[in-house]
Amino acid sequence: MTGSGIFRFCCGLVFCASVLFLSACSSQVDWIEYRGKNGSGGTANALHPPLGLRWKLRLHDETGKEAKAFNPPVVIGDMMYFGSIDGNFYALDTETGYMKWNFKTRGAVNSVPFADDQAVYFGSNDGSVYAVDLKDGKQRWSFPTGNTVQSLVLRYKDNIIFTSDTGATFFLDLNGHEQQRLPNPVWSHHTFQVYEGVVYWAPRGRSFGAYDMATKQFLWSVDVTVPYAVWYSFPAIDSKQIYYSSSYFVGGDDPVKLTFYAHDRLTGEATWQNEDSIDMGGTPPTRETVFMRHVQLLDYLAPALYKDLVIYTSGDSVVRAFDTKTGSPAWRKNLPYATSSAVTVAGDRIYFGMRGDEAVEGVTGKKPKLICMSARDGNILWQMDTEGAILSSPVISGKRIMFGTDKNYFYVLEEIF
Repeated sequence: MTGSGIFRFCCGLVFCASVLFLSACSSQVDWIEYRGKNGSGGTANALHPPLGLRWKLRLHDETGKEAKAFNPPVVIGDMMYFGSIDGNFYALDTETGYMKWNFKTRGAVNSVPFADDQAVYFGSNDGSVYAVDLKDGKQRWSFPTGNTVQSLVLRYKDNIIFTSDTGATFFLDLNGHEQQRLPNPVWSHHTFQVYEGVVYWAPRGRSFGAYDMATKQFLWSVDVTVPYAVWYSFPAIDSKQIYYSSSYFVGGDDPVKLTFYAHDRLTGEATWQNEDSIDMGGTPPTRETVFMRHVQLLDYLAPALYKDLVIYTSGDSVVRAFDTKTGSPAWRKNLPYATSSAVTVAGDRIYFGMRGDEAVEGVTGKKPKLICMSARDGNILWQMDTEGAILSSPVISGKRIMFGTDKNYFYVLEEIF
């Protein structure tokens, strides 16, 4: 998850202190890993609009450029943890925005972190991965890779797993000692999923595959030989299948080919596959808007699972839902502008970002928005203008939702009633 310019916290953090109401106490489900449990893109916490602003934080950008991406935080209790391309990794109180601690690295922190009950794990563009104590922000260990690390970092049992850019995928023990590695000659900003000891989308050229950590063998792979630039999504998994999508930039009048897949997670056998053309709504379809802008956003193609549906935003102006068993279209919602993030599911609602006229150079008008839709049928239930386009799928924990924008704002919203 990269960004343009250098972020740093202003001496006086800018808060919107207009807390509308405090929501009633309820059981909170922590958000400790990318895209939630099994990459489903959802949480057991239901979140019901209307939502009010708890606080809004302005991050200072020395260059004046818009951010290209913003790392989604992990949340434990009332604390959130996230990195910034100013080289710092921060621990903030979700209720007040107060900074409990920050940890300084020697490069931008563009990786997606993971947290357990002791430490938070993340990579830096200084070439190292760090384990930092949750309570005081002190380093427990670091591991040098020799390449920038802008990938997902994940703990699975006693393994810390991550990928360095066009270097290798590493498997470390909990003390930061290397156990094994896989060559990664192709991918940067790498994401993957681990389920029952199998890594999905282990790096193997342009292939999507399944790698068994115990046997150190690929169980299956889907080879890709197309002569186009290709980008794969982060995958979601249920008990039987794995779901993911791809974007091929082919150019011409129909510049991007979107493909949506479901495979048997054990055999790799294709269950179904759907193809569609990209539809950018009010955004001109250029190489930048339909492809290059998106590949820096790890989650823009990522699926979200809701009951028997798999739901996608794909960087265009369409939200698509398919039946998980057959791949049949369940519903489709066209928007006036392109989406800017993947979907997050909370209860029977989905949340994501939509760009506005600000995505078109020289045009002003409609602002970007946070959109809430029904997961059942795609009807829009609620929306809110945001300062800048949301750059990663919102994180939901308890009665709060959190996200960052390309105008360098970080939002925390909560239920009003």
